[in-house]
Order: sequence, then C-alpha cells, then structure tokens
Amino acid sequence: STAATLERFTINFTITNLPYTSDLENPDSARFRDTRRDMNSLLDRLLKESSIGPDFQGCETTGFRYGPGSDRDQTRVDAVCTYSKEPWAAPLDRVGLYHQVSNKTRGITQLGPYSLDKDSLYVNG
Repeated sequence: STAATLERFTINFTITNLPYTSDLENPDSARFRDTRRDMNSLLDRLLKESSIGPDFQGCETTGFRYGPGSDRDQTRVDAVCTYSKEPWAAPLDRVGLYHQVSNKTRGITQLGPYSLDKDSLYVNG
C-alpha cells in the first residue's frame, strides 16, 4: 500500500482589531513571535475540530501584511496548513472547509480575541 502524503493548503484572513505595525514585519520581534504563536494555536484548535481533524498536522503562520489597500488598522494573516492525505482520499474539499471555518468563527467574525473581516477568508488547496 502507498503511504499517505503530506499536503498543504493556505488560509488567509484579515483581523480588524490588530493594528499593523513595523514589529509585524520583523520575524525577530517579540510581537511577531507572540502573534504568530497565538495564530498557530487558534488555527490548530479550529482545524482539529473540522472534518480534516483526524488527518490535520498543523498550521504555520508565514507572515503578516497590512489590511486591504494600505489600511494599517488591520492586519492580514497568511498561514500554511498541513494534512496527511491517503492516496485513495478525495482532494481537499476547500468549499466544505471554508464553510466549517466560517461556522466555527461565527460567520468569519471572531477567532479567539480577534475580530475578523467577514469577507476576507480564503482557503486554497
């Protein structure tokens, strides 16, 4: 039998109550590290409860950008998540996963202490 492969997908969303500062551009800053750790654990908790939960390996926040346009009152989060895919399993159901994330974030409005822009979520296979 063929072994499972590790597959990745990206998640992006905008936080409306996290002002973007130059600290968030610097991977060595305490603010970057703390915010990344927060995001990783919030995303991990969210996805462990989703339909991919049993195969889910973890999310890694890859970076932060300022909000739409150059809105520095908001921060855009980029994360890459990994799951283990059996050779016979169907491809990632991005639409299904999008709806699950939406349901678990109150319609893409809340992730832990963070407020989200409800139109900002992207899930990409």
